[in-house]
Amino acid sequence: MKKVLQQGAEAIIYLDKDKVIKDRIKKSYRISELDDKIRKQRTKSETKLLEKASNIINSVTPLKTNEKFSIEMPFIEGKKLSEHLDNFEFGEQKKICRKIGESVAKLHNNNIIHGDLTTSNMILKKDKIFFIDFGLGFISQKIEDKAVDIHLFKEALEAKHFGHWQDLFKEFLNGYSAYPEHKKILEQVKKVESRGRYRH
Repeated sequence: MKKVLQQGAEAIIYLDKDKVIKDRIKKSYRISELDDKIRKQRTKSETKLLEKASNIINSVTPLKTNEKFSIEMPFIEGKKLSEHLDNFEFGEQKKICRKIGESVAKLHNNNIIHGDLTTSNMILKKDKIFFIDFGLGFISQKIEDKAVDIHLFKEALEAKHFGHWQDLFKEFLNGYSAYPEHKKILEQVKKVESRGRYRH
């Protein structure tokens, strides 16, 4: 019996016993052949990204599947950080954010952009942080793309964990400083933020 864990615009995520299945939704507004091509390509791309990421950081390794539009992954029994981070002692929250920064540094060092870097896509299992949902992810060497990743995480902290978000982001940056190019990226983050301000 499949249980729906999450339903978004792009995909439905099911729990089937000890497996998580991500099914890309058919879009009726697209020509059928084009829709199949797009969903197949995005599924293939995310599978490759997950395989690469899981060799670098704690992430889910896709299970072998013949499906064109779905990815099977092992279920990670843990706490979703978006719901639980604020419940930990402040010192523990800082430690967690530092670890997140260290993991993002490793991803960026391998030119992996997560694309949706929020605490909703992180699961804490014992003392390990697992990154999930690389559906918006891609490979890029561009400083701009890495800066946008960081900016997204900063915004997510401010929105979801506003009590101590500045201190938590500082700890994240301490962890992220393990990435050799971190200073260039942080300079670019300032530019990304200034562009955002001028838009309003």
